[in-house]
Amino acid sequence: MSASDGTNGATSQTLDRGIRILELLADRLEPQSIDDVAAALGVHRSVAYRLIRTLEQHGLVGRDAAGRLQLGAALAALAAGVAHDLQAEVLPELTAAANELAMTCFLVVLDHDECVTLVSVEPRHAVATVAQRPGTRHPVGVGAPGKAILTQLRPAAWPAGLGAALAGEVHEAAVRGWAESQNEVIPSLHAVAVPLALRGRAPAAIAAVHLPGGHDAAAVADRLMRSATAVRAALGG
Repeated sequence: MSASDGTNGATSQTLDRGIRILELLADRLEPQSIDDVAAALGVHRSVAYRLIRTLEQHGLVGRDAAGRLQLGAALAALAAGVAHDLQAEVLPELTAAANELAMTCFLVVLDHDECVTLVSVEPRHAVATVAQRPGTRHPVGVGAPGKAILTQLRPAAWPAGLGAALAGEVHEAAVRGWAESQNEVIPSLHAVAVPLALRGRAPAAIAAVHLPGGHDAAAVADRLMRSATAVRAALGG
């Protein structure tokens, strides 16, 4: 591979750009034009077009009625294969918890130093809900799910620079069995999370996110713990 084929001589620039397109379409709330994608990548429109056409041929990118770009249905099949047994067990638990709590409930797993949302369920009849898209990432040192995950790790295994204040919050979460956060990952949103430790798997957490408004965090945590217990029992964790 020549230097022009990779971003640092060891990776594929073309593959990197293709992945960045998928991340861009996942992050944006609205479908994007080819010009939008080209501008975000800092490449000529013709380069963006070739990348998009390749992704379209594999069903990873599609177009809406106006011809604007959005994620393709083939991504759902790929996502379903990630921790398939865990997703299968956690989905009904998240659905039941979301409808009982009238909150969006989701499963987060640790990927390097980030929390990644693997499965998310919005409540069926809630007046106002919060979307938490699968694939969403944030640093493990931020938010209730991250704190719940950190309770499962030795401090020596934490990312560098998390600080004494966070260490205190994680210790408190470990003692009581659940974590909470306010205005950390997304401004104005609150979250509660419980650890989900399963043998042979990366640390995980089950969480609920909601708008402010008189919710009892301990009661939310208790409901999430029931779901975590059920998932562990099903998977032998």
